[in-house]
Amino acid sequence: MLIRGGTFTMGGIGKDARADEFPKHRVLVNSFWMDETEVTNAQFKKFVDETSYVTTAERKISWEQIKKDLPPNTPRPKDEDLEPGSLVFKTPSTPITDSRNYSQWWSWTKGADWKHPYGPDSSIEGMSDHPVVQVSFEDASKYAEWAGKRLPTEAEWEYAARGGLGEKEFVWGDAPIDKHKCNVWQGRFPTVNTKDDGYEATNPVKAFKANGYKLFGMAGNVWEWCADRYHPSYYEDLLKASEDGAPANNPTGPVNGFDPRHPNAQDVRVQRGGSFLCNASYCSSYRPSARMSSTPDSSSCHVGFRCVKDVLP
Repeated sequence: MLIRGGTFTMGGIGKDARADEFPKHRVLVNSFWMDETEVTNAQFKKFVDETSYVTTAERKISWEQIKKDLPPNTPRPKDEDLEPGSLVFKTPSTPITDSRNYSQWWSWTKGADWKHPYGPDSSIEGMSDHPVVQVSFEDASKYAEWAGKRLPTEAEWEYAARGGLGEKEFVWGDAPIDKHKCNVWQGRFPTVNTKDDGYEATNPVKAFKANGYKLFGMAGNVWEWCADRYHPSYYEDLLKASEDGAPANNPTGPVNGFDPRHPNAQDVRVQRGGSFLCNASYCSSYRPSARMSSTPDSSSCHVGFRCVKDVLP
């Protein structure tokens, strides 16, 4: 879809907005083309079939690489723990003692990859129109390059997600979220999912209504990789750098990525849009201003992407 450029207010709106969504600031983005949906399993399969590309989750893990993201003197894992795999959500079987301890519901699973998103016994059969998941930033970038496109900047993504509505809390406006709006976790996260929206995990990319720019899935379903590096104070830096309050001109993110929640992680990148695991009581990250970060070699069962393309002069 053609997204016509313009100026908008970027940043947190509503009671659930977090510190890294502030300060709000004015941003100018040029016109660009954006995929109307997240990249699907069928589209990613075509890329793999034509290029023989091997995703990050399918490669044997390099200890020399991953130890860069770990605290100093972290002991080397056993060889069997360095086999290919990825992160998969597992419903906890015991009561949650600390909602900040996400290791209670995330499990490193050998054999989990884009063809087996929930582990070696799962498959994507019958899910050709679902978003591809278990793809790293590197995987998404390689696909975009093959397709003659690129990943969106964080500013482009938020501008497009708002769909022309301006300063509204959600992509559909200010109305509270309900089961008809998008695919998120209903019930008590992470132990009880009532699946009122009809889905336990991903949904077909056009299952819910498009936003004002005719883009599908800009809230919930899967997180989407953006091109920018992540830094919690980047918005402050943009505001300080603006001259006489002029809008930031097509910002592309900080030079260095950093997330204090994971201080040893290298080159962390932005993710946007929330996923089927977002819940109002836990993260409410299906808001257009919500931000997440991850290392570029990470993948999981609720992260995908979509691409953009520049409008030629």
